[in-house]
Amino acid sequence: MLNNDTQGFHPQNWAQAVSELNQSAVDYVLVTVLGSAGSTPRAAGSKMVVTGEQIYDTIGGGHLEFKAIEQARRILTEGDDGQTVEHFPLGASLGQCCGGSVTLLFEPMFSLAMSVDVYGAGHVAHALMTILAGLPVQVRWIDSRAELFPDQVPANIQIVVDEDPTEQIKFSRPGAANVILTHNHQLDFALVEKLIKQLSNREQAGFIGVIGSNTKAKRFRMRLEHKQFTAQQVALMTCPIGLSNVEGKLPMEVAVSIAAQLMQQYQQKKHQQKKHRSAPARKGVQWQQIKSLLKAEVISQ
Repeated sequence: MLNNDTQGFHPQNWAQAVSELNQSAVDYVLVTVLGSAGSTPRAAGSKMVVTGEQIYDTIGGGHLEFKAIEQARRILTEGDDGQTVEHFPLGASLGQCCGGSVTLLFEPMFSLAMSVDVYGAGHVAHALMTILAGLPVQVRWIDSRAELFPDQVPANIQIVVDEDPTEQIKFSRPGAANVILTHNHQLDFALVEKLIKQLSNREQAGFIGVIGSNTKAKRFRMRLEHKQFTAQQVALMTCPIGLSNVEGKLPMEVAVSIAAQLMQQYQQKKHQQKKHRSAPARKGVQWQQIKSLLKAEVISQ
């Protein structure tokens, strides 16, 4: 199944998808057929849109499309914001009967809104959502218990039901803030352990915040050290989550404390983006590369 939670493709065309994804602050890759030679599924100019979990429109199906989706999601996972061009001989490398060749342009579009993955749908999480709904963040709200979620949520919040919430870590966006508020300490630790393993291999480490007491934090750190995690890796975990100077134990009081800490995170990200924009612009794919690939296709016709 190519989509994570729906069968087949969405009915929207690529232009409709781009409009909706931009409004929802969802990362995506726009895949365009730059050129084709011989017998191919779709003509030059055909486009499709790929997100971490969804697919919109088509460049012709078959193994070519599978490889394009795979490449697009690799780009999203790695957070690579440069354009890339790939050449695919259909018969030789992909086993398609068309026998032609296709050149694809991959254009990643990353939202400037900070991503927040919230694990757990208890009282604190419900209170937190009322605050996050009004902030410039894109939220994935994750739990195994579908009955705990409200019928409707704001546009910047996506409900994700998964029997094993740790499986959703592979869909997290580079630099995302991870907020762990589950009902189960063992699940909390499993999430922390898996997040640390994944984030340690990323350039943008992100944030891991866990609800709990100082005693819970100490126990988790001891368990991580026992599992041979380094001091630097253990330091990726913030427990208890929230600002220490925002007191109170009511769900909304705890939620305000957590939201304030997340605001610090996205303000820091905003400053980093300004610094990045002031640096020399990163070059995308060069025209010479596109020209040489298209020329090769013309010669092969």
